[in-house]
Amino acid sequence: MNEKNISKSVIRRLPRYYRFLGELQKTGTEKISSRELSERMRLTASQIRQDLNCFGGFGQQGYGYNVAELHAQIGSILHLNGEHKAVLIGAGNLGRAISVHLDFAKFGFKLIGIFDRDPAVIGERIAGLEVRSAETLGEFCKENQPRMAILCIPRDGAKNTVSTLMSCSVTSFWNYSHYDILGDFPDAVVENVHLNDSLMALSYEMGE
Repeated sequence: MNEKNISKSVIRRLPRYYRFLGELQKTGTEKISSRELSERMRLTASQIRQDLNCFGGFGQQGYGYNVAELHAQIGSILHLNGEHKAVLIGAGNLGRAISVHLDFAKFGFKLIGIFDRDPAVIGERIAGLEVRSAETLGEFCKENQPRMAILCIPRDGAKNTVSTLMSCSVTSFWNYSHYDILGDFPDAVVENVHLNDSLMALSYEMGE
């Protein structure tokens, strides 16, 4: 199956499989059936089989899945073995937390630059990188060719930042800005992160 035809819902379940299989590895589990996996993950066994079959055959009938092999295969599907260069825009509290606490290498990325407009922040070192002026973003990207940008900036001004990045062939975004990138740049690859939406969903599920 062409990976471009795989539904978003399947793609969004892959990290959960990867995380869960990693936890099983830590406990010394060597193999697991789709039924056992479904019970632990609260998915149906058929759903798990359908998801994995989108990427080829995994597991053996009567044996189940080799945990280490399936974990590695899903990691490969998610391209976690690469080293995609990334830049982070916005060195405020959120950007600082992401740059310091996220293990980028574990997920196939390498943070190579942090940018901000605040003179009080420019020149600081965060996660081993000197915060650069946002005015130098275009020049830096043309020279270092990152593939992805993390936007930790307010919605106002985000369009200009994305325009600069797109002109430098940075077309993938982890977007915390609440700016609708695809509305203006439909060819971009975007993963939006809306913390407010998640909290409101939790409020609904909690009920009155």
